[in-house]
Amino acid sequence: MAEHLVVVDGEREQQYQALLPQVLSLIESETDIIAAMANCTAALQQTFHWLWTGFYLVKGEQLVLGPFQGPIACTRIPRGRGVCGSAWQQNQTLIVPDVDAFPGHIACSSAARSEIVLPVHDSQGQVVAVLDIDADTLAQFSELDQRYLAPVCAAIGRLFPVPANG
Repeated sequence: MAEHLVVVDGEREQQYQALLPQVLSLIESETDIIAAMANCTAALQQTFHWLWTGFYLVKGEQLVLGPFQGPIACTRIPRGRGVCGSAWQQNQTLIVPDVDAFPGHIACSSAARSEIVLPVHDSQGQVVAVLDIDADTLAQFSELDQRYLAPVCAAIGRLFPVPANG
């Protein structure tokens, strides 16, 4: 099926209000995690034109690069390292207005100036991925972004298989 995205010009909240139902529809109509993440990152990137938008998947004690839009990125990030690894370890969204001021920031791109990272939880509440977005301007992200991106992460999280009880 060919997907179509309607991008709205205007204030960021208006853009999110138009985008969110479209992205959720793309995710909820897909059963493959990678396909859903790929279309999600494309829709976010097409709407906001950030420097980098993508997912990292939890694999053991590291995050491994998943679907993304933007320049070549770090392939693996250890738990607790950089903004992504810290958001995973702390199990919380991190909004970083100036990445150069973040202790231990991993500079995958020297053009990155600010960042938001949101954890993606499976149905058991475990962090299974993170959504990472970088901008080439300072203080690009706020609680507004967190509020609209959180339902996207929740929808992606529902696609992860339920872990087998051991």
